[in-house]
Amino acid sequence: MRIKEGFILKNIAGSWVVLPTAAATLDFSGMLTLNESGRFLWDALEKGATCDTLAQALTQEYAVDFETALSDVNEFILTLKKAGCVED
Repeated sequence: MRIKEGFILKNIAGSWVVLPTAAATLDFSGMLTLNESGRFLWDALEKGATCDTLAQALTQEYAVDFETALSDVNEFILTLKKAGCVED
């Protein structure tokens, strides 16, 4: 799974914000703001990652068990899919 081309993550006034570029602006409405763990997952998705890989990375970076991390990753991915920011 990867972030679709045409989306970038920027730090604006201390907040991580997903912004569309070029043609992505036509399909993207609204705004996504990410917290630090969301930024961490976004970075991993830019390199291509599976849900299991993302959950494992969360367990290594934060004090969270694998099941909780996987649940959080699935919720995060669902949010990104609804916004049209990721591709399989």
